[in-house]
Amino acid sequence: MRVLITGGAGFLGSHLCDRFLAEGHTVIAMDNLITGKTANIEHLAGHERFLFIKHDVTNYIYVEGPLDAVLHFASPASPIDYLELPIPTLKVGALGTHKALGLAKAKGARFLLASTSEVYGDPLIHPQTEDYWGNVNPIGPRGVYDEAKRFAEALTMAYHRYHQVDTRIVRIFNTYGPRMRLEDGRVVPNFIAQALRGEPLTVYGDGSQTRSFCYVSDLVQGIYHLLLSNEVEPVNIGNPVEMTILDFAKTIVELTGSQSEIVFVRPTDMRIKDDPKVRQPDISKARRILNWKPKVSLHAGLKETITYFKPRV
Repeated sequence: MRVLITGGAGFLGSHLCDRFLAEGHTVIAMDNLITGKTANIEHLAGHERFLFIKHDVTNYIYVEGPLDAVLHFASPASPIDYLELPIPTLKVGALGTHKALGLAKAKGARFLLASTSEVYGDPLIHPQTEDYWGNVNPIGPRGVYDEAKRFAEALTMAYHRYHQVDTRIVRIFNTYGPRMRLEDGRVVPNFIAQALRGEPLTVYGDGSQTRSFCYVSDLVQGIYHLLLSNEVEPVNIGNPVEMTILDFAKTIVELTGSQSEIVFVRPTDMRIKDDPKVRQPDISKARRILNWKPKVSLHAGLKETITYFKPRV
């Protein structure tokens, strides 16, 4: 196949570039680099089946030649981004998705949308299944990301129903691994950086809120299988092993060998307003349709991630 990956210089996008190239496909990565980094794809420079185009996908997208698939992964995707880049976040979810779908329609290509577990908001059902409509605050600081992705899903299904575009939607749960941004405000790089520096690990509230962490190679495997499947409606991809943030902090201290203490901070930061209290994917659909489940253990994945961050802290 010849595929376009928007957000191709980002954390997930760059790993997808690697996977598609490894499978023998030709890859065009597109990114405006507001959160993506060329360092994530510099190892692909000069590859005969790889091309990088610096472009903002909220503007008209032109790609010469045929395309078999468009994977739309362009978007800021961290709590800090929601505060610092609220309008670009909304624009890439709305205008960017519209432009990427238009390109897929013009090329007769399959389209895959990177959606998110954030469409469930602060969920009132647990674990979260694909038929749950969510509990989102549209005017809160996180709403710019949550609602952008919800709109993107609606637009994707509209293009499927009205224009017969062959579409896929993946709802991505917390994912970690090499190439995450150290400063992106998410719990994995935050805790690892604090532990490696010997600083206290800051846990909001009492640490009882839960997350489920999926290693990036497992996520990419699920996405690859979804693209090749016949499933049009959303599919959760994530690791159903749930743990509290406090237990996660203790795990990071243990694996880094750090002397860091764990301190509890009053959750007054705007970044955690409407922060979900629980997050766990129901992956029954992915197991049934894609024959997929995560394989990398938390300890194994975190060791790889810590090794990546050590020289960068």
